[in-house]
Amino acid sequence: MTAPPLIVLRDVSKVYQAGQTVHALCSVSLEIAAGEFVAVMGASGSGKSTLMNILGCLDTPTSGSYLLDGVPVQDREPDALAALRNRRMGFVFQQFNLLPRTSALENVELPLLYAGVRQPERSRRAMAALERVGLGERSGHTPAQLSGGQQQRVAIARALVNEPSLILADEPTGALDSETSAEVMQLLDTLNRQGITVVLVTHETDMAAWARRRLLFKDGRLVADENNWNLTPITPITGAPV
Repeated sequence: MTAPPLIVLRDVSKVYQAGQTVHALCSVSLEIAAGEFVAVMGASGSGKSTLMNILGCLDTPTSGSYLLDGVPVQDREPDALAALRNRRMGFVFQQFNLLPRTSALENVELPLLYAGVRQPERSRRAMAALERVGLGERSGHTPAQLSGGQQQRVAIARALVNEPSLILADEPTGALDSETSAEVMQLLDTLNRQGITVVLVTHETDMAAWARRRLLFKDGRLVADENNWNLTPITPITGAPV
């Protein structure tokens, strides 16, 4: 029997009122299976970051439905969404968002602290996550003592420490040079091959090439779904955005 998709969006729209009406997403429907590596692409203002925020339960749709592992999430209370994020998702951003005066180990421990995990279990699991990204020997270093690539690896370890089924990476190589970017993408590829679903937002085609599927957004709409590099155009929806 085929497993249900991990992520299902049905006619998801997001409208902002900021002096004028902004249709950030317009009737987006898509499915992402567990274990996929998906790159989300598009120009600035295309809706890709809004999509990431909705997938990560950092924002809610104006209309439409979002099911995560078969469970509707769009109408959950903020505390329930926070618990879902902490339990099921890991986040990696362009800016590493590490606490500057704390060690790599303590930075990785943070999600476990919020989840109420006690010492020494926090340290054990955080060290295991750092070793998983090749930084076990740097566990006592602060961010200032680490290179940009190493800081992003700490951020990835932090995303992994609660053993999420889904990693959401928003421009994770945007602040890195090309060689270090390739190292970070190799790490995300390895994690995906170990079974973690990865959704990557990027504007760089060479970074998107690591994914097995690409979604192209334009003006808030999903305009192309590219799987194994065979382009599948999406039929445009006529009329005003919903």
